[in-house]
Order: sequence, then C-alpha cells, then structure tokens
Amino acid sequence: MEPITVSVVEDTPEIREGMRFMVNQMPGFTCISVYDNAEDAIAGMKEEAPDIAIVDIGLPGATGIECIRKLKATEIATQFLIFTIYEDNDQVFEALAAGASGYLLKTAPPDKIIEALQDICAGGSPMSASIARKVVASFHRPSEQDMLSPREREVLNLMAKGFLYKEISSQLAIQVGTVRQHIHHIYEKLHVQNRTEAINKAFGARN
Repeated sequence: MEPITVSVVEDTPEIREGMRFMVNQMPGFTCISVYDNAEDAIAGMKEEAPDIAIVDIGLPGATGIECIRKLKATEIATQFLIFTIYEDNDQVFEALAAGASGYLLKTAPPDKIIEALQDICAGGSPMSASIARKVVASFHRPSEQDMLSPREREVLNLMAKGFLYKEISSQLAIQVGTVRQHIHHIYEKLHVQNRTEAINKAFGARN
C-alpha cells in the first residue's frame, strides 16, 4: 500500500520539525512537505494534494483557516487537521466551517496526535475533549423563539403577519397596554430595537 501522505503548516520551527519527525515515525505515513506560512502551503499543496494537512491557525500573513478555505475551493481531496492554541468558539466554528476534519489543541500529547491522524484516515473527526464539548454545546442552545413565553410567541407571530398593536389586542383579547408590555419583553429578550429586527432574528434562521 502507498503511504498516507502528510503536509505540515506551522510557523514555529520546533513544532514543525517535531511534527515532521513524528509523522515519519508512524508506520504507513510519510511527511512530504512542511510550510511556515499559508501562502506557500496553498501553492505547494495544490500540486502535492497530500492526504492530510496538519494546519496551525496563527500563521504570519493569511491564517490557517484561510489556507484551508482556499485549498478546499480547489477541490483537492486533502483532509485538514487543525493543530492550534486557539479554543474560542469563533475560531473553532470558523475552522470547521472552512472544511477542517478535526481540531486538536497544542496541549495534545503525541499519542493523541497519532491517534487523530489514524482517526481521520478512518473517516473520523478527531477533536480535543474541550473542543468536542463546545461543538456538542452548540447544538443545545435554545432557538431565539425558545426564549419567549407562549404569549410572547403569539404576539411575535402576529407582528410578523403585519398586525398593528390594536389588531393584536383584538386577536388575543388583551389590552393594548398588555401588548406593548409583551413587545417590550420580546425586544429585551431578543436584544433588538424594533419590529423588523425582532422578526428577522426570530425567523431569519429558518429561511
């Protein structure tokens, strides 16, 4: 069998060379190239099309996420493993949206890195435990409408249909002042300033 080919994109020399050494020690794997910036990696990997690329996010010039996005656009079959110090939500989800197959923190020990490379080859999506927890938690967030009471949802639905305050009052058999209170609470909960923003925030994700 042909060895699994790996490229490394990392600007810290010690980590870059450590990765090259570790990959070359793995049975069935070979490191075919290393890069210290995204621009060179994009140019090189377009031609090499390694099976896996280990990519840092914090690179000089273009980020590792931009590197992945641009290479994905070329439709090469390379799978990307993020290897970084960043673990905030924005970086995690931006990297996954760009096309990363896995996300490891640089605190991961060598055996976990080896395991992650093997996992990617087997069709998995390896992640450091704290990153996996963030991803799972993102699916448990309540939707915008879940933050509203049943009555507030009724009011918002009528607002979305273009009903005025008096018409909402009539539809729900409540006082206009009560309608105003509900709308005030809706705006507070959704962190919006007006009817249009409230409707867009509550219903926009569905479109």
